[in-house]
Amino acid sequence: MKKIAILGSTGSIGTQTLDIVREQKDIEVVAVAAGSNIALLEKQIREFAPKLACVYDEEKAVELRVKTADLPVKIVSGIEGLLEVSVFPESEILVTAIVGMLGIRPTVAAIQAGKKIALANKETLVTAGHLIMPMAKEYGVPILPVDSEHSAIFQSLQGNEENKISKILLTASGGPFRGRKREELEQIQVEDALKHPNWSMGRKITIDSSTLVNKGLEVMEAKWLFGVELEQIQVVVHPQSVIHSAVEYEDGAVIAQLGTPDMRLPIQYALYYPKRMPMSGERLDLFSLGSLTFEQPDTETFRGLVLAYGAMKQGGNVPTIYNAANERAVALFLAGKIGYLKITEIIETCMEQIAHRENPSLEEILETETLVYEYIERFICK
Repeated sequence: MKKIAILGSTGSIGTQTLDIVREQKDIEVVAVAAGSNIALLEKQIREFAPKLACVYDEEKAVELRVKTADLPVKIVSGIEGLLEVSVFPESEILVTAIVGMLGIRPTVAAIQAGKKIALANKETLVTAGHLIMPMAKEYGVPILPVDSEHSAIFQSLQGNEENKISKILLTASGGPFRGRKREELEQIQVEDALKHPNWSMGRKITIDSSTLVNKGLEVMEAKWLFGVELEQIQVVVHPQSVIHSAVEYEDGAVIAQLGTPDMRLPIQYALYYPKRMPMSGERLDLFSLGSLTFEQPDTETFRGLVLAYGAMKQGGNVPTIYNAANERAVALFLAGKIGYLKITEIIETCMEQIAHRENPSLEEILETETLVYEYIERFICK
């Protein structure tokens, strides 16, 4: 029986992870964590019977303790609760599916506790890749990518570990506004940006996909995961979302992973790696698909991708500035407080205004996040 803990069990990746648990029958969920959705978390606790559950919101945790008083589950809260779930002794694999930089400290704790990491939290490597990857190597802990693109790259590398990569082809759907120009995006509303053409995802990541910020974060993550130079990562817009990404080797051979847009596949691959397991669902039918198309990304309209490359080239704490500014800007957009185009404008402003730090420690990374939030509150939300 494979034993797992899940950070973010009530979110998109978390609930799809639990779909796999239901189907496979040989995975035990021993610990879970969520933000504040205690209604769904209670249902998950009753169905999967974890021994430990964390609610980040402490008031909600008190409420959940009452609701689950008849069950043999320990309810914890806050960052200390997340850390407790991350290092829970009975778990073998930690699925890190919480959104944002909140995932960094639990991932560090899990690595130090020797847990395999099924990584669905981009921010961990975007902001702290220079700390996380050496630490994982030191502790002999595999980091197994859950993002569909990084999983595709990882799968395309299998059996070729000794061969030199020429470049990584990181595919992007282009989001709901592919083909539009900047002036056409001025009046975009929240509900428009949440209509992704291919994938069913959480609200923040769907907005990030529409701005290409998500692809920028994936570029940063790919650099750390696969040990390549930034110039070796090429973003390719592929509207059908069938080729999930590819690797070009030095002899010119390109190996890609194809499939229907179903996040359960990369999640399951990470949980069972290196073994593949049967999975229900739609299969790729090339005959009905007909054709695959590819385009250059429009970086003039979608500035998020250009800014990401710039942040990674500067290095230090600048990727953290990029990420933190985007997190806050997206939250403001979802709350109806800023316009759509303001998201990337805020990112660029923060990258220009927040002090650069070379080779930041974990504490300095978290401090940078706070500085970005304070700057936006003081000068942009005034």
